[in-house]
Amino acid sequence: MKAASNILAALAEPTRLAAIRLLWDGQEHCVCELMQRLGATQSRMSRHMGVLKLAGLVTDRRDAQWVRYRRAPHLPHHVAHLVDAALALPDPSNRIAA
Repeated sequence: MKAASNILAALAEPTRLAAIRLLWDGQEHCVCELMQRLGATQSRMSRHMGVLKLAGLVTDRRDAQWVRYRRAPHLPHHVAHLVDAALALPDPSNRIAA
């Protein structure tokens, strides 16, 4: 598993934290949904998701031309608690549109 500093660095960027907030429901989400909900371009969203994937927080699956992301299964409890703590902080940007 990645070092806590790598995980915290991945979560420190507002778009990535907002993406994790969406993905933390355990469901699979298409990159197109993440783009729409977070107001990001495809290239920007893919770059952010790559950082989260390298940190070991998400997994992906190709579905035709789209990529679907979800929370990484089998995260160690200490990593899940670290993410839960980051998500418990107020979201000052309110980036996630309903």
